[in-house]
Amino acid sequence: MEGGTGFDRRAIPPEAVETRWTAPDGHPVRRIDWLMPPGACRGSLFFMPGRGDAYEKYLDTLDHWHRSGWRVTAADWRGQAGSGRLGFDEVTGHVDDFATWVDDLAALWTQWKASTPPPHVIVGHSMGGHIVLRALVEERIDPDAAILSAPMLGLLPGFMPPVFPHGLAKVMARLGDPRRPAWKWSEKPGEPPESRIELLTHDEGRYEDELWWREHRPELAMGPASWGWVERAIASIRLLRQPGALESISLPVFLFGTTADRLVDYGAIERAAQRMPRAQLLRFGDEARHEILREIDPIRDRAVAAIDEFLDRTAPLVD
Repeated sequence: MEGGTGFDRRAIPPEAVETRWTAPDGHPVRRIDWLMPPGACRGSLFFMPGRGDAYEKYLDTLDHWHRSGWRVTAADWRGQAGSGRLGFDEVTGHVDDFATWVDDLAALWTQWKASTPPPHVIVGHSMGGHIVLRALVEERIDPDAAILSAPMLGLLPGFMPPVFPHGLAKVMARLGDPRRPAWKWSEKPGEPPESRIELLTHDEGRYEDELWWREHRPELAMGPASWGWVERAIASIRLLRQPGALESISLPVFLFGTTADRLVDYGAIERAAQRMPRAQLLRFGDEARHEILREIDPIRDRAVAAIDEFLDRTAPLVD
């Protein structure tokens, strides 16, 4: 399907190359790179998606940055999309610890930064935004600027202190195999529930694009998270809430989210922005759902324009 610029969201652009990166422990991770001719690049941008995501969902936005002069790279998280699975089935998302993903990001970032021109920018959506912040707090990556789309900094309901759901998740993870799904996915095995779009976007076309990619690349499909993932996610959220953690991030950070989000706690995003010395926050309301970069064009374009302005201001072209 084509967007307003004539971009085909159901095809890998001819300028992009899909390859595999091998993590230090030998695990293969899928990646995609939009290459730029020498001397034509205004910098390098690295994008990491959310839980259960695949970079195919963001092709139009990634291509926009490429056409704006950025050398763009995106990758899967190990254990999802085209980078294998860590559980015992093909649809449940699982990880032993979020530190595993921080290690992967740090190793890939180091290699990528050494081979790409500055300035270097990292973008993370949802769970990806959370892991980006973990890596920044732990000083495992060193971008010139960071962009966080609806980062997963709190789970719903937001009014509940994380110690209580964390205790429940610990019990559930220990009662059985921690790789088992934490919630039921759909009445039809292997198919996403019909109401799923109501959590993600108002744009039916972009949602249909995701289903098209899942049909043509079945390895992209992922459903619920495991109890082990839930427990480790809350533990990681609590790490970022420790005094001094986010306050230590000195680089420019642009965050955006929506008060209508039904997957992550917008209040936690707002509080995180207040804790970072150089953070800028763009707030959406009922007009946007969780995947703002896949919203209807007026909403998505507002977010993309704000990101472009942020990049021009905080990551200018290096002479």
